[in-house]
Amino acid sequence: MSKRGEAPLLNIFPLPLIKGKGIKGMGLTTNYLKPSFTEEKNLAAQGYQLIAGVDEVGRGALAGPVVAAAVIMPGEIKARWVTEVRDSKQLSPIRRELLSPYIQKTAISVGIGVVSHKVIDAHGIVRASQLAMKSAINKLSPPPQYLLIDYMHLPDVALPQKGVIDGDSLCFSIACASILAKVARDHLMVRLDRVYSGYRLAENKGYCTEEHVARLSRLGPSPIHRRSFQPVKDLVCSSYQEEFKRAKPLFQYLSPSPFKERGIKGERLIPFH
Repeated sequence: MSKRGEAPLLNIFPLPLIKGKGIKGMGLTTNYLKPSFTEEKNLAAQGYQLIAGVDEVGRGALAGPVVAAAVIMPGEIKARWVTEVRDSKQLSPIRRELLSPYIQKTAISVGIGVVSHKVIDAHGIVRASQLAMKSAINKLSPPPQYLLIDYMHLPDVALPQKGVIDGDSLCFSIACASILAKVARDHLMVRLDRVYSGYRLAENKGYCTEEHVARLSRLGPSPIHRRSFQPVKDLVCSSYQEEFKRAKPLFQYLSPSPFKERGIKGERLIPFH
């Protein structure tokens, strides 16, 4: 019987091996960077109690929104699952799904922000990511006193903040935010796959996999594909060029030709515009 707050299934799925300078002769290692509470403890020593970790996912995807999460975690957490937290990119999907409810249950507050592909195309992915983070932060209740953000700075948010390089790998609160954001976006992409079938969005989550690009080339972009991203942009341009070629023979019927217009002093000819 597991204790309250512990994840009994986590030990069934050990962290996978990754390439690196590890086991002799195999080039494998299990030495993932383990996030710590160093940033949070330093801020707590300065009097900050409500410290939010903030991160986003989906910046490099070809389709769908960018999603951000903001999470305020307690200063002390005594549970086995804490040692399993990593940057979401270092965790398998099932491991993220297992950790997400424990993070949400333990958190003081959680906020999720979603910014659509339309905003990404109109304002760029950096600005869209900032807006998603701001939206997530605004949903926190109680509001945070300080922000720990993965790499970025949010000029539109009037709160003390720090952009931490590799924050999702080094900072516990940011790592938790990365897991929540990833799980939230994955679920959204599974739902979008039911609407825009054929691209296998439930599997690739909108990212630029070989199969996704092949299906994109065959089917053309869906309404949720990012027109400002390559190769979607080239496919859209190619589609317009093909449509122009097909429509070109019709232009001969639209060439300027005179027609009669009755004016005050009889008839006169004017060109068609």
